[in-house]
Amino acid sequence: MIRIAAGFVMFLVVAIGAGVGLALAETMNMRNQENFQEFSPALPTKILDRHGVLITEFSADEKRELVPLSSLPQHLIEATLAREDPEFYKHRGFSVRGIMRALYGQITGRSLGGGSTITQQVAGTLYTNRSEYSLSRKVRELWYAIQMERRYTKNEILEIYLNYMYMGPGVYGVEAASKYFFNHSAKDITLAEAALLVIQLSSPAKYNPLDNPNVAMERQRTVLDKMIELGYAPQEEADASFREYWDNYDYTRQSVAAYYHRDDKAPWFSEYVRRELDEMMYGTMDYYRDGYTVLTTLDLAHQEAAEKYMAQGLERANKVYNASRGNRFVYAERTFLPIVNLLSVFFDMGGIYGTAAARNEAQAMNRYTKTINPLIDMAAVFFDLDDLKTLTAKGFSDLKDQADQNIVEGALICIENETGYITAIVGGSKYDAATNQLIRATQGRVMPGSSFKPLYYSAALDTGTFTPSTLIYDIPIVFHNEDGTPYIPLNFRGEWKGSVLFYDALAQSMNVPSLKVLDGIGFDAAINRAAALMGITDPNAIRSTFPRVYPMGLGIISVAPIQMARAFAVFANQGRAVTPIAIRAIEDRNGKILIDNERTVRLAQQEKGKDIQVISPQNAYVMTTLLKKTVEVGTLRSGSGYGSKFVFKDENGGTFRMPAAGKTGTTQNWSDAWTVGFTPYYTTAIWFGFDRPGNSLGLDLTGATLAGPVWGDFMRDIHQGLAKKDFIRPATGVVDVTVCAKSGLIPTDSCNEGKITLSFLSGTQPDRYCDLHGADTLTAGITGTNLRYGMFSGSESLLTDDTVGLPSLPQGLFDDILLFDEETEEENNPDYGLDMPDYNPLLD
Repeated sequence: MIRIAAGFVMFLVVAIGAGVGLALAETMNMRNQENFQEFSPALPTKILDRHGVLITEFSADEKRELVPLSSLPQHLIEATLAREDPEFYKHRGFSVRGIMRALYGQITGRSLGGGSTITQQVAGTLYTNRSEYSLSRKVRELWYAIQMERRYTKNEILEIYLNYMYMGPGVYGVEAASKYFFNHSAKDITLAEAALLVIQLSSPAKYNPLDNPNVAMERQRTVLDKMIELGYAPQEEADASFREYWDNYDYTRQSVAAYYHRDDKAPWFSEYVRRELDEMMYGTMDYYRDGYTVLTTLDLAHQEAAEKYMAQGLERANKVYNASRGNRFVYAERTFLPIVNLLSVFFDMGGIYGTAAARNEAQAMNRYTKTINPLIDMAAVFFDLDDLKTLTAKGFSDLKDQADQNIVEGALICIENETGYITAIVGGSKYDAATNQLIRATQGRVMPGSSFKPLYYSAALDTGTFTPSTLIYDIPIVFHNEDGTPYIPLNFRGEWKGSVLFYDALAQSMNVPSLKVLDGIGFDAAINRAAALMGITDPNAIRSTFPRVYPMGLGIISVAPIQMARAFAVFANQGRAVTPIAIRAIEDRNGKILIDNERTVRLAQQEKGKDIQVISPQNAYVMTTLLKKTVEVGTLRSGSGYGSKFVFKDENGGTFRMPAAGKTGTTQNWSDAWTVGFTPYYTTAIWFGFDRPGNSLGLDLTGATLAGPVWGDFMRDIHQGLAKKDFIRPATGVVDVTVCAKSGLIPTDSCNEGKITLSFLSGTQPDRYCDLHGADTLTAGITGTNLRYGMFSGSESLLTDDTVGLPSLPQGLFDDILLFDEETEEENNPDYGLDMPDYNPLLD
């Protein structure tokens, strides 16, 4: 017996020693890990604009903002003590009275409140699983509470408590909870709000005022009464605050997770940044919980203007499109349907006959999809009819496909020329986390139309074959692709201008002269220049983006607005490459820079050396002067308010005009409308069109009439308050020459059709006098003669039915055009007393 007793005592001693050792080890571990200065709860990542203004926050299941105890109002602290632990500043981490009260409640089955002090709640949350209901868990909680009282001051424990505890759907701590429930900081909380907030600590689901306002009101009143009893608040003040809160309470507000409730001043940009963070931080950091600060390039003032004017443009576009769409259907039904029906009867083709039954079927299907199907879907859900639900889902799918094809979407992106900062992004009509996340400004692949032309016009200037005053003929012509297939381009509205100068062909967006430029320099030069300007370097991407066919010259390719903005920004940036960036740097929760993205971009640009120069400063400047003509006299003249949108006041009250340049674009089937333009400060690309091909915006919605005005309004707003700034002219390599506006040559005294001053690359300026006007003009024998004409491309001619008046034809034209007698359609011998000059390739 003695041996057994001795063994039991030895076992008890060892067990106690081991327990004490483990406890001390846990205590040391707690001291090492839970130093208050190293307290690291989950925190959301803050997204800031370039001026330090909060855009939004990224968080997963925990939204938390740390706030020091010293900055919280006293009545919030007192409400917490009154509700959770009135003896907090007196006990040593636990309350015997509280423990006994809780134990008695458990035995009798009565709800007498919990027995844990604030310190025990913190200890239990940090070191135990509070979902476990057991005596051993309570013992561990008590042990850690005692150790925390030894380690921390009362204020430090209370500060951890108010910042760490769960207080609502996805929110942790009083600061995040106050912003979620009351839309303001805990620093500004009222007495009634403080009482409502602290009851969330015990049961956020039960006392959530958004879900259970009556229950929350009753418990809030209890806390206020307790505060009055303890002398924390006067009766009158508590009553007044209580009444004011509930008199202004919004009973319609729904309780949703804090992540979806979050304020986001720029959702399209935020989503773009989030995707960038996924690439930068993949596998190393959790931006939903680690509390980073992301310093971005966005300018919220720019973003506000972008969303305002894009919303106006989209509203107008859809209104005009829907009206014209209805008119087109009516016109087609009234005009073409009878013809089709007549042909079907005459040639016995019953399959194409447009009967009233067919039209009624289409109308019935439209009514079912839009009106009846939603009602059936509601019934299917109400009566739990799964088969019917499947059918209605198909109806909704068809409706969505129809909507996608008939809703005009849009995109905008603005880049600061010198830095590449993305200052605004609009990715579509309305950002929706569930259904509309395609950021069309960066992800869209749409046809740029004529806004693509300046990219290869730039290459043409470097060949020396083309200059701003090169004479080109805007007449019908056949081009042959490399595989031999013919291509016959048309101008907008099918109009032809005859002889035009290079600069005017670009400003007025003429198709035939542009394709003659492309034909003159070749596909390789055009593609290489376009790829370099857009920043496309992968050979496979270049081949897939730029097909070697003539429609490419009219922008029948697939690119994103950000690529077009990047290309035009190179013109504005003196020919230097522009790398669009959205994230400047990422800091940890202590303000230490973890990723300096801008520095990485700048170092990469420095490493390029001379290769940073995509085109020469001289080429960039001449192209800029050409694109200024689009704003001054071309397709952007109306969109710029005839120049008025770029007139500003300086600091002395005087006015000045900010120089602007750009290009509109409309695809040949009018399905896409573009404007890409720039000033010395910013470049902005705007697109309107459809997510799915097949529809046309119509003749009334073009790059000039739809995208142009939005561009002008947006650029006007973002330049308010900026100083006048000119495009930088290179010191050498560019000359200005006044030329005849008709021939593009040096004017004589006889040039009576206007003169214009253009910028040229040195050595490419005209060196001949105008031979279109005066004694050398070639008008004898043909002035006023109506002739039919044919054009040659290779060995084919295209004979037109129209007659044209040829009042005066410059040298070289007859190598391109054969003249025909109007009566006999026989080729006339060139015996009009005309001197047939040598072939001039510039006029081909």
